[in-house]
Amino acid sequence: MDKYFNFSEHPVTSFYGENCFTMEKMKKYLSPSAFSQLEQVNQGKRFLNSELAQEVATAMKNWALEKGATHFTHWFQPLTGLTAEKHNSFIHPEENGTIIMDFSKNELIKGEGDASSFPSGGLRATFEARGYTTWDSSSPAFIKDVNGAKVLYIPTAFFSFNESALDKKVPLLKSNQYLEKQTLRILHILGNEKVQHIKINVGPEQEYFLVDKKFYDSRPDLRLCGRTILGNLACKGQELNDHYYGTINERVTSFMKELNIELWKLGISSKTQHKEAAPNQFELATVYEKANLAIDHNQLLMDLIQSIALHHGMVALLHEKPFNGVNGSGKHNNWSISTDEGHNLFSPGENVQDNQLFLLMLTSFIKASDLYSPILQASTTNSSNQHRLGGLEAPPSIISIYLGKKLTSILDDITNDKICENNLDECKDSFKLGIYALPKLPKDLTDRNRTSPLAFTGNKFEFRMPGSSQSLADSTTVLNAIMARSLKEAADRLENAENINLELHSIIKENYLNHKRIIFNGDGYNNTWLQEAKARDLPIPENPIESIVQYSSELSIELFESENIFSRQELESRTTINLQTYSKQINIEATMMIEMIQKGIIPAVTTFLNTFTQSIINQKKLFLPSTKQTQIAIFLSQELESTIGLTQSLHSALSIAHAKNSDPLAEANYYQQEINPLLEEIRIHADKLEIYTDKNLWPYPSYDNLLFKL
Repeated sequence: MDKYFNFSEHPVTSFYGENCFTMEKMKKYLSPSAFSQLEQVNQGKRFLNSELAQEVATAMKNWALEKGATHFTHWFQPLTGLTAEKHNSFIHPEENGTIIMDFSKNELIKGEGDASSFPSGGLRATFEARGYTTWDSSSPAFIKDVNGAKVLYIPTAFFSFNESALDKKVPLLKSNQYLEKQTLRILHILGNEKVQHIKINVGPEQEYFLVDKKFYDSRPDLRLCGRTILGNLACKGQELNDHYYGTINERVTSFMKELNIELWKLGISSKTQHKEAAPNQFELATVYEKANLAIDHNQLLMDLIQSIALHHGMVALLHEKPFNGVNGSGKHNNWSISTDEGHNLFSPGENVQDNQLFLLMLTSFIKASDLYSPILQASTTNSSNQHRLGGLEAPPSIISIYLGKKLTSILDDITNDKICENNLDECKDSFKLGIYALPKLPKDLTDRNRTSPLAFTGNKFEFRMPGSSQSLADSTTVLNAIMARSLKEAADRLENAENINLELHSIIKENYLNHKRIIFNGDGYNNTWLQEAKARDLPIPENPIESIVQYSSELSIELFESENIFSRQELESRTTINLQTYSKQINIEATMMIEMIQKGIIPAVTTFLNTFTQSIINQKKLFLPSTKQTQIAIFLSQELESTIGLTQSLHSALSIAHAKNSDPLAEANYYQQEINPLLEEIRIHADKLEIYTDKNLWPYPSYDNLLFKL
């Protein structure tokens, strides 16, 4: 990208979405009849037929060729948490030795990949290779331009020969439909028959670190593990709060400019960018949009952050905790529900009727989060996020909801049969409700609470637990499903009620009174919260493995299987994959630590000790004082001995861990209980060695280079 790209000559409005085949562009390439039919397909009113598929394929090809594309790919999201693609050219050879550029309906609708090469958790055996990708018409195709090589990307779902979901998109789309169905039931029961469609909205906030590539290349742990498994915090960290919202330097500004241009070309609404709390940490937020599209866009955004950083001699780190001692990176999931009329169902509204709906939606979410908190925990748990959660930088792994004192007080008054007038600070007792009445609620009901896993922020819930590298498909699927279940139970009662208003009040009251234990408006970082959470009998996972297995608990299976979001087998497969991934990631870190110590630290410290002790010997010959230096030499020698001994123990422990790989749960538990503590103990000793060893001999760039040089 030209660093002097001029926005006055090329305003954002002139190129926004130019590389995205939106419905607006489709309208120019499709016949009016085909365009109308495609709109109905996206609205769930009809299925895609053969004739329509061919016309769309031809239109998509013509647009892509005009943009200079030579290849197309089905772009999908396997259970690696990343994205996958296989490129095919548009060329079709003719018998006379020439070619035509073609793209058929079959190539649009369905592709085939080697399903056995992706994680399946037992859904696919190695000899059962067939897996299918199928076009997701609700997410626009787009073109990626990599140094002039242009490829048409077609968002797709990925499933097996036996129709099991092998990706994160299929369950997400099913959960969207489930939540839409139950929300429409509620709205129609309450008299709003005009609403025909529901939008589940997601607005991701993406955090990441930037480091200079020359330092990154010299850190094998960063290259292979995504985080530093050794290293001391620099003399300065984030304690002065001088990085947060600070001035963005020229190099990073140039990177952000190019990133924004590429995102805007793809129709990704990059809105906010700023420095985060930790040194060299940044955040990018996009405007909320439909959940499926928002999650596709976030996956693409992560890829672009990493590739564009390289253009500027930097590497973007998406690991949840790349550096010990400073904040890690999260990805806040701002989740809300709205109607096709533009009404946000988590907004209090202007009248009693809106208030009724708002309080039902709010308390239904409270109920859902309380009943299914273990599954919410599971949706954000992995080996990297375990280093971040609860570390005085991210919410604890105990699920709680922040509502704010004002909104909590209103709920208390309503459920205690009080009516609040315009002055919310003065509530008066009333007769037991034979007539349903509600206050006029103010729009700004809450402050913000950064220590809360689930914070209500005025018209949405901000789920702060997901990690920076994670796909939001997992947490959004769970949020959708648990909310839909809560609304379904409310709709069942309301449909059979003699008096809808009285039954509505009863549901709101029961939802709140039975589940208000999950509401916590205090400081989630305070040590007293853990004791209070125990007293409230809230689920508190002892370790990450305890959370991971909740995906296939009977609670989870009953929830997801009843609405065909996941089958029991699919849930069990995801538990297996997550356990195996946990073990594999810790194994990589452990193997890397052994290599860094054996090939780098031991030789460096030994060389330094030889020089240092020889200096002490020379000083003693001259009768110079050397007592303190001798103590340092002894200390270094002892720490080196401890490091070597523990590293040997780690090597032996890994052999035991590998022998358990036929039992994913036993293997993951061993890594968590035995390997992780060894990694932490070895780091303590190795980091002490770094403090005393000559910096010119130390084999790896230090934190001051990684965090303070860009």
